[in-house]
Amino acid sequence: MQVLGLAVWFSATAVVPGLRVAWDLSSTEAVWLTASVQIGFAVGAVTSSALGLPDRFAPQRLMALCAAGAALCTLLLAAVADGLALAVPLRLATGVLLAGIYPLGMKLTASWARPVDRGRAFGVLIGCLTLGSALPHLIVALGGGPGLPWRRVLVGAALLALVAAAVAALAVRPGPLLAVGARPHARHVLAGARERGPRLANLGYFGHMWELYAFWTWLPAWLLAGGSTRTSLLTFLTVGGAGVAGSLLGGWASDRFGRSPAAVAALATSGACCLLSPWLFAASPALLLPFLAVWGAAVIADSGVFSAAVSETSDQRYVGTALTVQTAVGFALTVLTIALVPVVAQATDWRWAFWLLVPGPLLGAVAMRRFRLVAPAR
Repeated sequence: MQVLGLAVWFSATAVVPGLRVAWDLSSTEAVWLTASVQIGFAVGAVTSSALGLPDRFAPQRLMALCAAGAALCTLLLAAVADGLALAVPLRLATGVLLAGIYPLGMKLTASWARPVDRGRAFGVLIGCLTLGSALPHLIVALGGGPGLPWRRVLVGAALLALVAAAVAALAVRPGPLLAVGARPHARHVLAGARERGPRLANLGYFGHMWELYAFWTWLPAWLLAGGSTRTSLLTFLTVGGAGVAGSLLGGWASDRFGRSPAAVAALATSGACCLLSPWLFAASPALLLPFLAVWGAAVIADSGVFSAAVSETSDQRYVGTALTVQTAVGFALTVLTIALVPVVAQATDWRWAFWLLVPGPLLGAVAMRRFRLVAPAR
Protein backbone atom coordinates (compact mmCIF):
# COMPACT_ATOMS: atom_id res chain seq x y z
CA MET A 1 0.00 0.00 0.00
CA GLN A 2 2.82 2.40 0.89
CA VAL A 3 4.61 1.82 -2.41
CA LEU A 4 1.55 2.66 -4.48
CA GLY A 5 0.19 5.39 -2.21
CA LEU A 6 3.42 7.39 -2.28
CA ALA A 7 3.80 7.25 -6.06
CA VAL A 8 2.19 10.71 -6.31
CA TRP A 9 4.88 12.33 -4.12
CA PHE A 10 7.48 13.01 -6.81
CA SER A 11 5.10 12.73 -9.75
CA ALA A 12 5.36 16.44 -10.63
CA THR A 13 9.09 16.58 -9.90
CA ALA A 14 9.72 13.74 -12.35
CA VAL A 15 8.14 15.72 -15.19
CA VAL A 16 9.81 19.08 -14.52
CA PRO A 17 11.67 19.04 -17.88
CA GLY A 18 8.35 18.74 -19.73
CA LEU A 19 6.65 21.34 -17.54
CA ARG A 20 9.49 23.81 -18.04
CA VAL A 21 8.77 23.71 -21.75
CA ALA A 22 4.98 23.59 -21.50
CA TRP A 23 4.67 26.29 -18.85
CA ASP A 24 7.92 28.22 -19.46
CA LEU A 25 9.05 27.70 -15.86
CA SER A 26 12.15 29.23 -14.33
CA SER A 27 14.34 27.25 -11.93
CA THR A 28 12.81 29.07 -8.97
CA GLU A 29 9.28 28.28 -10.13
CA ALA A 30 10.20 24.63 -10.65
CA VAL A 31 11.31 24.42 -7.00
CA TRP A 32 7.73 25.02 -5.91
CA LEU A 33 6.50 21.81 -7.53
CA THR A 34 8.42 19.87 -4.90
CA ALA A 35 8.55 22.41 -2.08
CA SER A 36 4.77 22.82 -2.04
CA VAL A 37 4.35 19.10 -1.39
CA GLN A 38 6.84 19.26 1.48
CA ILE A 39 5.08 22.30 2.97
CA GLY A 40 1.72 20.61 2.61
CA PHE A 41 3.03 17.47 4.30
CA ALA A 42 4.35 19.50 7.24
CA VAL A 43 1.06 21.40 7.56
CA GLY A 44 -0.92 18.18 7.38
CA ALA A 45 1.28 16.47 9.92
CA VAL A 46 1.12 19.38 12.37
CA THR A 47 -2.66 19.57 12.04
CA SER A 48 -2.98 15.83 12.43
CA SER A 49 -0.80 15.88 15.53
CA ALA A 50 -2.62 18.82 17.11
CA LEU A 51 -5.96 17.07 16.65
CA GLY A 52 -4.58 13.68 17.67
CA LEU A 53 -5.96 12.10 14.49
CA PRO A 54 -3.38 9.27 14.31
CA ASP A 55 -4.40 8.09 17.77
CA ARG A 56 -8.16 8.73 17.63
CA PHE A 57 -9.30 7.11 14.38
CA ALA A 58 -8.82 3.75 12.69
CA PRO A 59 -5.49 4.31 10.90
CA GLN A 60 -6.27 2.12 7.90
CA ARG A 61 -9.47 4.05 7.13
CA LEU A 62 -7.70 7.38 7.42
CA MET A 63 -4.95 6.09 5.13
CA ALA A 64 -7.49 4.96 2.52
CA LEU A 65 -9.24 8.34 2.57
CA CYS A 66 -5.96 10.26 2.24
CA ALA A 67 -4.64 8.03 -0.57
CA ALA A 68 -7.85 8.56 -2.55
CA GLY A 69 -7.66 12.31 -1.96
CA ALA A 70 -4.02 12.50 -3.07
CA ALA A 71 -4.90 10.55 -6.22
CA LEU A 72 -7.76 12.96 -6.97
CA CYS A 73 -5.47 16.00 -6.58
CA THR A 74 -2.96 14.45 -8.98
CA LEU A 75 -5.65 13.61 -11.53
CA LEU A 76 -6.91 17.19 -11.38
CA LEU A 77 -3.38 18.45 -11.93
CA ALA A 78 -3.10 16.28 -15.04
CA ALA A 79 -6.54 17.17 -16.33
CA VAL A 80 -6.94 20.91 -15.84
CA ALA A 81 -3.71 22.59 -14.65
CA ASP A 82 -1.99 24.87 -17.14
CA GLY A 83 0.42 26.71 -14.83
CA LEU A 84 1.63 27.16 -11.27
CA ALA A 85 -1.46 29.12 -10.20
CA LEU A 86 -3.40 25.86 -9.98
CA ALA A 87 -0.52 23.38 -9.77
CA VAL A 88 0.94 24.72 -6.52
CA PRO A 89 -2.35 24.58 -4.53
CA LEU A 90 -3.00 21.06 -5.83
CA ARG A 91 0.50 19.91 -4.88
CA LEU A 92 0.10 21.58 -1.48
CA ALA A 93 -3.13 19.63 -0.94
CA THR A 94 -1.39 16.45 -2.07
CA GLY A 95 1.27 16.99 0.60
CA VAL A 96 -1.40 17.51 3.28
CA LEU A 97 -3.00 14.21 2.32
CA LEU A 98 0.32 12.36 2.20
CA ALA A 99 0.66 13.19 5.90
CA GLY A 100 -2.19 10.73 6.37
CA ILE A 101 -0.35 7.90 4.63
CA TYR A 102 3.32 7.69 5.61
CA PRO A 103 3.12 8.48 9.38
CA LEU A 104 0.13 6.20 9.79
CA GLY A 105 2.04 3.48 8.00
CA MET A 106 4.69 3.82 10.70
CA LYS A 107 2.08 3.55 13.44
CA LEU A 108 0.64 0.39 11.87
CA THR A 109 4.11 -1.07 11.42
CA ALA A 110 4.86 -0.48 15.10
CA SER A 111 1.59 -2.24 15.97
CA TRP A 112 2.78 -5.46 14.33
CA ALA A 113 6.49 -5.45 15.24
CA ARG A 114 7.99 -6.19 18.64
CA PRO A 115 10.83 -3.86 19.67
CA VAL A 116 13.40 -6.57 18.96
CA ASP A 117 12.24 -6.74 15.33
CA ARG A 118 11.10 -3.15 14.85
CA GLY A 119 14.21 -1.92 13.06
CA ARG A 120 13.76 -4.46 10.27
CA ALA A 121 10.05 -3.75 10.09
CA PHE A 122 10.63 -0.03 9.72
CA GLY A 123 13.37 -0.79 7.20
CA VAL A 124 10.81 -2.56 5.02
CA LEU A 125 8.42 0.37 5.39
CA ILE A 126 11.08 2.91 4.43
CA GLY A 127 12.01 0.70 1.50
CA CYS A 128 8.40 1.03 0.36
CA LEU A 129 8.68 4.82 0.74
CA THR A 130 11.80 4.98 -1.43
CA LEU A 131 10.38 2.70 -4.10
CA GLY A 132 7.09 4.56 -4.19
CA SER A 133 8.83 7.94 -4.36
CA ALA A 134 10.94 6.71 -7.28
CA LEU A 135 8.08 5.17 -9.32
CA PRO A 136 7.36 8.34 -11.38
CA HIS A 137 10.98 8.33 -12.57
CA LEU A 138 10.54 4.69 -13.63
CA ILE A 139 7.35 5.60 -15.50
CA VAL A 140 9.30 8.29 -17.37
CA ALA A 141 12.22 5.95 -18.10
CA LEU A 142 10.01 3.12 -19.36
CA GLY A 143 7.86 5.53 -21.35
CA GLY A 144 10.75 6.75 -23.45
CA GLY A 145 12.45 9.34 -21.30
CA PRO A 146 11.80 13.08 -20.74
CA GLY A 147 9.81 13.22 -23.98
CA LEU A 148 6.94 11.26 -22.42
CA PRO A 149 3.87 13.56 -22.09
CA TRP A 150 3.84 14.83 -18.53
CA ARG A 151 0.10 14.36 -18.07
CA ARG A 152 0.46 10.61 -18.67
CA VAL A 153 3.01 10.34 -15.87
CA LEU A 154 0.69 12.10 -13.44
CA VAL A 155 -2.28 9.94 -14.41
CA GLY A 156 -0.20 6.80 -13.97
CA ALA A 157 0.90 7.85 -10.49
CA ALA A 158 -2.67 8.81 -9.53
CA LEU A 159 -4.04 5.41 -10.61
CA LEU A 160 -1.44 3.69 -8.43
CA ALA A 161 -2.56 5.80 -5.47
CA LEU A 162 -6.19 4.80 -6.08
CA VAL A 163 -5.19 1.14 -5.92
CA ALA A 164 -3.41 1.91 -2.65
CA ALA A 165 -6.62 3.42 -1.24
CA ALA A 166 -8.52 0.25 -2.06
CA VAL A 167 -5.83 -1.93 -0.48
CA ALA A 168 -5.84 0.16 2.71
CA ALA A 169 -9.61 0.00 3.01
CA LEU A 170 -9.96 -3.70 2.27
CA ALA A 171 -6.78 -5.41 3.44
CA VAL A 172 -4.83 -3.32 5.97
CA ARG A 173 -5.46 -3.96 9.66
CA PRO A 174 -3.71 -2.80 12.88
CA GLY A 175 -1.65 -5.32 14.80
CA PRO A 176 -1.98 -6.64 18.35
CA LEU A 177 0.53 -4.13 19.75
CA LEU A 178 -1.57 -1.11 18.82
CA ALA A 179 -1.99 1.00 21.96
CA VAL A 180 -5.34 2.64 22.54
CA GLY A 181 -5.04 6.37 21.95
CA ALA A 182 -6.06 8.89 24.57
CA ARG A 183 -7.33 12.45 24.40
CA PRO A 184 -4.67 14.65 22.74
CA HIS A 185 -2.77 17.07 24.93
CA ALA A 186 -0.16 19.69 24.05
CA ARG A 187 2.46 18.10 26.27
CA HIS A 188 2.47 14.98 24.08
CA VAL A 189 3.01 17.07 20.95
CA LEU A 190 6.02 18.71 22.64
CA ALA A 191 7.41 15.53 24.22
CA GLY A 192 9.87 15.09 21.36
CA ALA A 193 11.65 18.29 22.43
CA ARG A 194 11.29 17.85 26.20
CA GLU A 195 12.36 14.23 26.78
CA ARG A 196 15.99 13.31 26.14
CA GLY A 197 15.48 10.05 24.23
CA PRO A 198 12.96 11.32 21.67
CA ARG A 199 14.83 14.66 21.44
CA LEU A 200 18.11 13.04 20.40
CA ALA A 201 16.37 10.70 17.98
CA ASN A 202 14.56 13.68 16.46
CA LEU A 203 17.78 15.68 16.14
CA GLY A 204 19.35 12.76 14.31
CA TYR A 205 16.30 12.59 12.05
CA PHE A 206 16.43 16.32 11.31
CA GLY A 207 20.06 16.03 10.23
CA HIS A 208 19.09 13.13 8.01
CA MET A 209 16.22 15.09 6.47
CA TRP A 210 18.47 18.10 5.81
CA GLU A 211 20.16 15.90 3.22
CA LEU A 212 17.61 13.34 2.02
CA TYR A 213 14.93 15.16 0.06
CA ALA A 214 17.22 17.78 -1.42
CA PHE A 215 19.38 14.93 -2.72
CA TRP A 216 16.38 13.09 -4.15
CA THR A 217 14.93 16.27 -5.69
CA TRP A 218 18.07 17.60 -7.33
CA LEU A 219 19.88 14.38 -8.28
CA PRO A 220 18.43 14.49 -11.84
CA ALA A 221 19.67 18.08 -12.30
CA TRP A 222 23.10 17.17 -10.91
CA LEU A 223 23.30 14.20 -13.29
CA LEU A 224 22.11 16.25 -16.26
CA ALA A 225 24.65 18.99 -15.56
CA GLY A 226 27.33 16.31 -15.45
CA GLY A 227 26.43 15.12 -18.93
CA SER A 228 24.20 12.13 -18.18
CA THR A 229 21.63 11.20 -20.83
CA ARG A 230 19.73 8.64 -18.72
CA THR A 231 18.82 10.78 -15.74
CA SER A 232 15.39 9.22 -15.10
CA LEU A 233 16.73 5.68 -15.07
CA LEU A 234 19.75 6.58 -12.93
CA THR A 235 17.50 8.44 -10.49
CA PHE A 236 15.16 5.46 -10.18
CA LEU A 237 18.06 3.06 -9.63
CA THR A 238 19.59 5.36 -7.01
CA VAL A 239 16.43 6.29 -5.13
CA GLY A 240 14.35 3.17 -5.71
CA GLY A 241 16.86 0.36 -6.21
CA ALA A 242 19.72 1.33 -3.92
CA GLY A 243 17.26 3.00 -1.54
CA VAL A 244 15.32 -0.22 -0.94
CA ALA A 245 18.53 -2.15 -0.33
CA GLY A 246 19.77 0.52 2.07
CA SER A 247 16.49 0.61 3.98
CA LEU A 248 16.51 -3.15 4.51
CA LEU A 249 20.17 -3.16 5.48
CA GLY A 250 19.72 -0.25 7.89
CA GLY A 251 16.73 -1.92 9.54
CA TRP A 252 18.59 -5.19 9.98
CA ALA A 253 21.69 -3.43 11.32
CA SER A 254 19.68 -1.44 13.86
CA ASP A 255 18.20 -4.65 15.29
CA ARG A 256 21.52 -6.47 15.19
CA PHE A 257 23.89 -3.75 16.44
CA GLY A 258 21.59 -1.14 17.97
CA ARG A 259 19.83 2.04 16.83
CA SER A 260 22.76 4.36 17.53
CA PRO A 261 25.56 2.46 15.69
CA ALA A 262 23.36 1.83 12.64
CA ALA A 263 22.31 5.47 12.35
CA VAL A 264 25.82 6.83 12.90
CA ALA A 265 27.27 4.52 10.23
CA ALA A 266 24.64 5.55 7.68
CA LEU A 267 24.96 9.26 8.44
CA ALA A 268 28.75 9.14 8.25
CA THR A 269 28.63 7.32 4.90
CA SER A 270 26.09 9.65 3.30
CA GLY A 271 27.95 12.69 4.65
CA ALA A 272 31.16 11.38 3.09
CA CYS A 273 29.33 10.97 -0.22
CA CYS A 274 28.24 14.62 -0.04
CA LEU A 275 31.86 15.64 0.44
CA LEU A 276 33.06 13.45 -2.43
CA SER A 277 30.33 14.45 -4.88
CA PRO A 278 32.33 17.21 -6.66
CA TRP A 279 35.01 14.70 -7.63
CA LEU A 280 32.45 12.19 -8.98
CA PHE A 281 30.58 14.85 -10.94
CA ALA A 282 30.68 13.91 -14.65
CA ALA A 283 32.59 10.73 -13.79
CA SER A 284 32.54 7.69 -16.03
CA PRO A 285 29.72 5.18 -15.47
CA ALA A 286 32.22 2.73 -14.00
CA LEU A 287 32.82 5.16 -11.13
CA LEU A 288 29.49 6.98 -10.99
CA LEU A 289 27.19 3.95 -10.71
CA PRO A 290 28.89 2.38 -7.65
CA PHE A 291 29.10 5.82 -6.02
CA LEU A 292 25.40 6.49 -6.52
CA ALA A 293 24.56 2.99 -5.28
CA VAL A 294 26.41 3.63 -2.01
CA TRP A 295 24.98 7.12 -1.61
CA GLY A 296 21.45 6.07 -2.52
CA ALA A 297 21.59 3.26 0.06
CA ALA A 298 23.25 5.26 2.85
CA VAL A 299 21.09 8.37 2.55
CA ILE A 300 17.93 6.40 3.46
CA ALA A 301 19.34 3.51 5.51
CA ASP A 302 18.89 5.35 8.81
CA SER A 303 15.36 6.67 8.21
CA GLY A 304 13.63 3.66 9.74
CA VAL A 305 16.09 3.73 12.62
CA PHE A 306 14.83 7.13 13.76
CA SER A 307 11.21 6.00 13.52
CA ALA A 308 11.96 2.91 15.57
CA ALA A 309 13.92 4.97 18.13
CA VAL A 310 11.07 7.44 18.62
CA SER A 311 8.45 4.68 18.80
CA GLU A 312 10.45 2.99 21.57
CA THR A 313 11.19 6.07 23.68
CA SER A 314 7.78 7.78 23.48
CA ASP A 315 4.61 7.24 25.50
CA GLN A 316 3.07 4.19 23.80
CA ARG A 317 -0.42 5.74 23.87
CA TYR A 318 0.84 8.58 21.66
CA VAL A 319 3.24 6.84 19.28
CA GLY A 320 1.23 8.01 16.27
CA THR A 321 1.39 11.62 17.45
CA ALA A 322 5.12 11.38 18.24
CA LEU A 323 5.93 9.98 14.81
CA THR A 324 3.76 12.56 13.07
CA VAL A 325 5.42 15.44 14.94
CA GLN A 326 8.83 14.04 14.01
CA THR A 327 7.97 13.88 10.33
CA ALA A 328 6.23 17.29 10.38
CA VAL A 329 9.34 19.13 11.58
CA GLY A 330 11.64 17.04 9.40
CA PHE A 331 9.68 17.70 6.22
CA ALA A 332 9.38 21.41 6.99
CA LEU A 333 13.17 21.46 7.14
CA THR A 334 13.43 19.88 3.69
CA VAL A 335 11.76 22.93 2.15
CA LEU A 336 14.81 25.00 3.06
CA THR A 337 17.41 22.71 1.52
CA ILE A 338 15.31 22.01 -1.58
CA ALA A 339 15.16 25.77 -2.16
CA LEU A 340 18.83 26.44 -1.38
CA VAL A 341 20.55 23.75 -3.45
CA PRO A 342 19.80 25.40 -6.84
CA VAL A 343 20.83 28.75 -5.37
CA VAL A 344 24.22 27.28 -4.47
CA ALA A 345 24.43 25.68 -7.93
CA GLN A 346 23.73 29.01 -9.61
CA ALA A 347 26.28 30.84 -7.44
CA THR A 348 29.01 28.24 -7.97
CA ASP A 349 28.32 25.23 -10.15
CA TRP A 350 26.22 22.04 -9.89
CA ARG A 351 29.47 20.24 -9.12
CA TRP A 352 29.55 21.82 -5.64
CA ALA A 353 25.82 22.07 -4.94
CA PHE A 354 25.55 19.07 -2.60
CA TRP A 355 28.19 20.43 -0.23
CA LEU A 356 25.34 22.41 1.29
CA LEU A 357 23.98 19.13 2.65
CA VAL A 358 27.10 18.06 4.59
CA PRO A 359 26.17 19.66 7.96
CA GLY A 360 22.98 17.61 8.22
CA PRO A 361 24.44 14.11 8.45
CA LEU A 362 27.37 15.42 10.49
CA LEU A 363 25.18 16.92 13.23
CA GLY A 364 22.78 13.98 13.03
CA ALA A 365 25.63 11.56 13.70
CA VAL A 366 26.65 13.53 16.80
CA ALA A 367 23.09 13.37 18.17
CA MET A 368 22.72 9.65 17.51
CA ARG A 369 26.07 8.87 19.08
CA ARG A 370 24.72 10.43 22.29
CA PHE A 371 21.44 8.54 21.88
CA ARG A 372 23.23 5.29 22.74
CA LEU A 373 23.38 6.44 26.37
CA VAL A 374 19.57 6.61 26.65
CA ALA A 375 18.51 3.91 24.20
CA PRO A 376 16.22 1.32 25.81
CA ALA A 377 17.47 -2.20 26.24
CA ARG A 378 16.03 -4.56 23.64
